[in-house]
Amino acid sequence: MTASGGTRWFGRGRVEDLRAQAQEAKDAAAAAFYELDTAQRDLRITMEAITAADDGREAERAVADFAALGERIDRVSQDYITAMDAHDLDSQALDAGAASRARQRLLTARDELARTRADLERFGEGLAPLVERAESQLAQVAPAVERAKAALRQATEALDGARGAGLRAEDLAAALAALGPELRRLNEGAGQHGIKATIRRADDVRRRAEAIAADAARLPERAAEIDRRLRSLRTRAEAITTRAGQVEPVLSELRRRFSAACWQDLQRVPDEAAESVRQAEGTLAAARQAREEQRFADATAGLASVHELLGHSDEAVSAAGERLRRLNEVSFDPKKEISRTRFVIRDAQRLAMTGRTIPEARHARPLDAAVERLERAVADLENGGKNPDYWLFLTETEAVRAMVGAVVEDIRAGR
Repeated sequence: MTASGGTRWFGRGRVEDLRAQAQEAKDAAAAAFYELDTAQRDLRITMEAITAADDGREAERAVADFAALGERIDRVSQDYITAMDAHDLDSQALDAGAASRARQRLLTARDELARTRADLERFGEGLAPLVERAESQLAQVAPAVERAKAALRQATEALDGARGAGLRAEDLAAALAALGPELRRLNEGAGQHGIKATIRRADDVRRRAEAIAADAARLPERAAEIDRRLRSLRTRAEAITTRAGQVEPVLSELRRRFSAACWQDLQRVPDEAAESVRQAEGTLAAARQAREEQRFADATAGLASVHELLGHSDEAVSAAGERLRRLNEVSFDPKKEISRTRFVIRDAQRLAMTGRTIPEARHARPLDAAVERLERAVADLENGGKNPDYWLFLTETEAVRAMVGAVVEDIRAGR
């Protein structure tokens, strides 16, 4: 009995010892599982920061490697859970063999969990360059977002100021309202939209808001400038109308003193000038209406059209007077125009001969042609009798000087 009872007590003690060892292995495996799970969660946060900041190949490889590690973690975690569920260490029916097997399986699971965690930590250490870049970009997010919000506040204040000055600024208000969804996305954060995308969005919002603020601040000045231009162009239109009435006497003198070739292209100047002024006045009225309705872009475009129309009218009206002046001058002394043109030719010939004994053919030929063309123009003028074509003579001398000028430019470019 005693010996038999002693044997049973020894066997039970051994089972309890093995149970305790298995429990220690279970606790160690649980700790390893917790440490691995914690390391994976921490590294997942790091990977999210990297992917939010970097879409390059190195980041893509890191994501793929982390996914592979995640699959391995899933496998060793499942092995650990299976080992935990395989044996009930609290069961009174647990024998020595089962306790020993449980201990061994749990130790194996613990070691595999530890090895996997070590590999995960080494992988994390290798991410240092990517992490550094991500942190650098992440540090830019908050300032960029704050600058965008500050610009939005300034735009709002500038818009309120313009409205306080009696300007509706509806287009600017619409542009500011369009930034509302962008602000909402900025508030959602880089975690949802990515670091680079958030920084780009913040910079875009800032630029657009700054432009709105600048336009709103300039709006009173812009309105005043439009008012000034309306008055100025109105005055100019009236002046051109007055000058257009003086074209007919100039044409009469041209007809009386010079051949038809000298003035026939100017016959429609009075009618064309009057028509351009009428168009300008109509466009000016539309621009004034746009200004009253605070459609400043339309008003500015209208003023540009008025300026162009009046410019054409001004040129046409001036052309008649300028024609008479030049014809008077050349009819009084054509030698002055001839001497001026010959001087230009001789100056170009000297330049063509500089540093040479014979000029280049590509320079000599057009210069010789210019001389011949001038001589023909002079001969035609002299043979024109009492009513020579002075205008043809002037256009010919201008053409000769243009020919020579092109040669001079070519010579200088080559040197």
